[in-house]
Amino acid sequence: MSEALAISGLSGGYGEQTVLHRIDLVLAVGSLTALIGPNGHGKSTLLRAISGLLPRVSGKIMLFGQSIERLPAHRRARAGVAHIPQGDLLFKEMSVEENLRTGGFFRSKSDFARALDEVYGLFPRLAERRHQRAASLSGGERRMVGIGRGLMQDGRLLMIDEPSLGLAPAVIDQIYASLGKIAASGRTILLVEENPARIIGLASQIVLLDDGRFVWTGDAADMQANRSLFETYLGGVAT
Repeated sequence: MSEALAISGLSGGYGEQTVLHRIDLVLAVGSLTALIGPNGHGKSTLLRAISGLLPRVSGKIMLFGQSIERLPAHRRARAGVAHIPQGDLLFKEMSVEENLRTGGFFRSKSDFARALDEVYGLFPRLAERRHQRAASLSGGERRMVGIGRGLMQDGRLLMIDEPSLGLAPAVIDQIYASLGKIAASGRTILLVEENPARIIGLASQIVLLDDGRFVWTGDAADMQANRSLFETYLGGVAT
């Protein structure tokens, strides 16, 4: 198995507060791993640790065989880490395409055009609104721009934090259909999701994080077979 990401003994937090406790995690190249668990127990913090935004971190982080734990955030991004946070953090006064261009800043002109075509192919609505200001977009459209900007960055590892948060069910279905296509293209995805039902049939690996520690790892079939576990942590899981 080729490894896209290999984490060992990763701990970290903010100030004197430790949020993550000796995390070990391996993501295969081209896999989609879903990170689930109660709110406030370290899922977003783990993404921040990987992308270099967590102020205090110890342990090893290997990206495609390269040690990146000592690299600043911008160099991790250049190495292939694309972190798509909650809330998207778009430039509201800029157009859709201008926001996408910020993700593709380091690409060559030909690579940029190819990447932009890919994003518009995945999200035709963005092509229709390419000159529209980000501030005027719907929540679902903003989420599409956020994911598209990560793709424009040429991230070999896409980390997406709760893409369904606050969206209508029909829009969530569109977002997840696109994530399935992205995963099928061979990219490696680490996805934070609050609703386990969303990742059944999509994730090749599911990890349950509680109080900054991994308490369970398996696939969709394992998850459905452990109903009592998920009723304890998440209030149940879809059949």
